Amino acid sequence: MAKKNSFSQMYRRVSGKLLSTFVTPQLLGESGATDKLSTAIKAQELSAAGVAAAVEAENGVTSSQLVCYILQNYSRSNALVLDSETRRLELPPALDSMDSPLLNEDASILFLQQRAQRNNFYPNNYTFPPRLLRLIEALEKNPELDIQLVPVTVLWGRAPEKEESWFKLLVTDSWATPSALKQLVNIGVHGRQTYLEFHEARSLRQMLNEALVKYPNLAPATYIVSNLTEYLAKQREVILGPDLSDRRNVVSGLIQSRDVQNALKQEVIRSNITPAQAEQMAAGYLDEIVSDYSPSSVRVFERGLAWLWTQLYDGVEVHHFQTVRELAEKYEIIYTPCHRSHIDYLLLSYVIYKRGLMIPYIAAGDNLNLPLLGQFLRGGGAFFIRRSFKGLELYSAVLKEYLHSILVRNTPLEYFIEGGRSRTGRLLRPRTGMLAMTIHSKLRGGGKPVVFIPTYFGYERLMEGGTYVGEMQGKPKEAESIFGLIQAARKIERIFGKVHVSFGEPVFLDKMLEQHNADKIRLTSNEQPLPEEASAAVNAVAQEIMQNINRAAVINPVSLLSLVLLSTPKHALDEEVCIKQLDTYRRLAEMAPYDERVEVTSLPGREIIGYGLKLKLIKRVHHVLGDIIAIEDNQAVLLTYFRNNILHLFILPSLIASLVQHNGKITREDINSVIQTLYPFLQAELFLKWQADHLPDVIDHVVEALIGCELIMDDGRETLYSPAPNSESYNQLGVLATPVKQSLERYFMTLALLRQRGSGRVTAKQIEDLSHLLGQRLSVLYEFNSPEFFDKTLFQSFIGALTQLGYIRLDENQVLYFDETLINMADNARLVLDEDTMNHLQHITNFSDEEVIAAIAALEKQKSRRKRSK
Repeated sequence: MAKKNSFSQMYRRVSGKLLSTFVTPQLLGESGATDKLSTAIKAQELSAAGVAAAVEAENGVTSSQLVCYILQNYSRSNALVLDSETRRLELPPALDSMDSPLLNEDASILFLQQRAQRNNFYPNNYTFPPRLLRLIEALEKNPELDIQLVPVTVLWGRAPEKEESWFKLLVTDSWATPSALKQLVNIGVHGRQTYLEFHEARSLRQMLNEALVKYPNLAPATYIVSNLTEYLAKQREVILGPDLSDRRNVVSGLIQSRDVQNALKQEVIRSNITPAQAEQMAAGYLDEIVSDYSPSSVRVFERGLAWLWTQLYDGVEVHHFQTVRELAEKYEIIYTPCHRSHIDYLLLSYVIYKRGLMIPYIAAGDNLNLPLLGQFLRGGGAFFIRRSFKGLELYSAVLKEYLHSILVRNTPLEYFIEGGRSRTGRLLRPRTGMLAMTIHSKLRGGGKPVVFIPTYFGYERLMEGGTYVGEMQGKPKEAESIFGLIQAARKIERIFGKVHVSFGEPVFLDKMLEQHNADKIRLTSNEQPLPEEASAAVNAVAQEIMQNINRAAVINPVSLLSLVLLSTPKHALDEEVCIKQLDTYRRLAEMAPYDERVEVTSLPGREIIGYGLKLKLIKRVHHVLGDIIAIEDNQAVLLTYFRNNILHLFILPSLIASLVQHNGKITREDINSVIQTLYPFLQAELFLKWQADHLPDVIDHVVEALIGCELIMDDGRETLYSPAPNSESYNQLGVLATPVKQSLERYFMTLALLRQRGSGRVTAKQIEDLSHLLGQRLSVLYEFNSPEFFDKTLFQSFIGALTQLGYIRLDENQVLYFDETLINMADNARLVLDEDTMNHLQHITNFSDEEVIAAIAALEKQKSRRKRSK
C-alpha cells in the first residue's frame, strides 16, 4: 500500500509538472486573483496567502477541515490543474488524502460522472461515485463528522458551443465530457486560457439531512448528485452563456418567426411591394441590428483593454459585484448603467468578464456602427439600434423579435437607461423604449425571471470632457467617426485618475409587475400593445433603476473637491480651510449616509488636495499668510460635471444648511414644511430615493449629523440656528448651503415667468424655451458660464413635476393653467432665497408679448443653425 501511495505521489508530481508547462489557469469569481480589478490591471498578483484567505473567508473553508472538491466530469488533467491551484493557494490539496480517525480516502476530490460513464447517455445505467457513497456511510456511522464539499468549475477556454463549427466542437469547452483526444487538444489550444472557479462550500452533513427529509424513499446519494450536478451546470452557463447560433442562422430563424412573418404580410400591403422585397427589407434590418458574438474578439478585447486601463487609469475599483454573481444563476441579468462616456461599453464588459460571468449583449446606437469598428464591436456582443424608427413598423417588429430571442435564451443584456451620454454629470430622464420592449417580451413568456442591475460609473477625468462643455455651450454634437477615435487615442498617455464601477440594488421585474397588477398579463405576439398596467410598470421600473443608480454613487476625491470649490465665490479657499471642509463633508457622508451602497473616499482632506494637484485639476497659490487652493484655469466648467455626479448625496444637507443660514434661526417644523414642498421637484431632478412619508425621519437624521459636525446649533426647544457670523463653522455652513441654491433659483425663475405671463397665456414649450434662454443669460452673469444651469431637460423636469402635483394643468393645446396655489408656493421662496436674488429674478422675467415672440424666434434660429452644421 505504501509503495502504491508512493508511486501515486510521484505520478502526480511528474504529471503536474508536465501539465504546468502548458497550462496556466486563471481564477474567476470574487475569491480569485481578480478580487480587486485595479490590482489585476496593474499586473500585480495577490499573494498566495492573501488569495487563500479570500477563498477561505468566502467559502467557509479552513485548512483544518475535511474538504472534498467536486468536479462534474472525470478528467485527469482537471484533477491535476485543481491540485496545483489548491497547493498554490495553500488550501487543502485536491490530490492529498482525506485523513481522519473516522475516515481515510486517498484523495480529496470527487467526480460526479465517472470515467466509465463518459459516453453514457442512459441515466438508468448511472452508478454513484464510490467515494461519495463511502463519505455518506462515514457520516451515517459518525454523527460528529462533517465534510465540506467545494464545487469547482474548470473550463478550457470560455467560448460557448457554436452551431455548424466542427473546430469549436473539437476544442471549446463543451457540456459533454471531453474525450481523451479532445482534452489533449484543449490542453494544446487553451492551456493559457484555462479558468478555474471555487464555489461556495456546502456541508455534506446538511445535504444528507435534507435528502432524508425531502426524499425519504430515495437513496441520499441520488439527491446529492442531482443537486450538485444541477448546480455546476448552472455555474457553467453563467460563465459561458447559452450555446451560440451562427449569425446567418439567427437572421434566417427570426425572419421565419410567426410575428415577423405577420409583419412582412402587413408591410407588403402597406408599401405595395412583393413578399420577396419585404423579406429582403427585413433581412437588411436584421443585418444592421444582429450581434456576431465572437470568443476570439472577446479575447482580443480582454488583452487590449487590460493594456488600455494601465495607460489611462491609476486603477479601476469595483463595488458590490457579488450581488450580481449571486443572481446570475437564477435570473436573466439586464445591466442598466448610467451613461457617462464611450468607455462605459468597454469597461462594464471587461469587469463582468474578468469576474467570471458571460459578457452581455449590448444595445448600442447605430452611430457607433462605423466601418471596421462596428464589426469588431459586434464580435464583443454589441447589436446596433437606430436612434429613431418611428413609422418603421417592420423595423420595430424585427427588433422586438430579436430582443425576445435574446431574453428567452437567457443571454445577459445591457442597455443604457438614459439613451445617450450625460453632458452635465446628472442622470438624464430615462428613455423607456428598450425597457418597454423588455417587459413586452417578458409578458410573452419564456426564459428566466428578469432582474435589472443598475450600475454607476464614477470617473475622475473624462476623455470627452472638452467636447461635452462645447456641446452644452451650443456647439453641434460631434458625430462619431474613425478620425474622432484617432483624436481620442492621442490622449492615451494622459492619466485620468481612477474609475469606479458600482453595482446598485437590483430591481426585480416580477415584483414590479405584481405591484402594478400586471403580473397576470399574457401577450401572444409582439404586435399587441402594452396594457395600461404594464405601461405603468415600465415607468415605475425606470424610476427605480435611476434611483438605484444614484444609491450606488461613489464620492471620489475629484467629485468632493468639485463640490467644495465650486461652492465658493472665487472657486478658491485657504488650504487649511479647504482641508477642514473636505473632512467635514466626509464626516457628514459617514454620519448621515445617503445609502449603504454609497462609497466614500478614504483619503483625508490633505491627501485629497494632493490628488487633485496630481491630476492638474486644481492649483496651489503660494502666499505668505497661507497657501490658497484654487480650481485650475479653464477647469471650472468641467468640474461641474463631477460635482453633479454626487450632488444628490448632499442636496438635503445643503437645503437644511441654506434654510438655517438664510434665516439665522428656524424651527424644525418650518424646515419640515419647506422641504415637504420643495422635495418633489428635487426628487424629479435628481432621482432621490426617499418617499414623502419617510422624509421627517430622514430630515431628523440629517439635522442631527449637521449638529454633530457643529455646522448648526440646537437650542433644545425645537429651534435650530446658525453659528456666529464670520466663525469657521458659519463659513463652512455657507459653503454647504450653496449647491442647492442653483436649483432653487431655477425653480423660482420659472415660477416668476409663469406668474408674469399669467394663467392660460403661455404653453409648456414656451415656458421651457424662455427659461432656457434666461438660464443662458444668468449663467453668463455668474462667475463662469456654467452650461448645466440652462439645461432644458431640467426645466422640463420642473414643469412635469408641477403638472403631476396639480399646481398646473395643461389643455389639449399644451396651454398652462394655474391658480393662487402656485402663486403662494412662489411666495414661500423668501424662506430659501435672499431678497436681492428674488428681485433680480423677478426683474429679468418681465417680458412683453413682442419680446416673448422675438426670444422664441431667436431660439428657433439657434436650433436651425445647429441642424445645418450637423
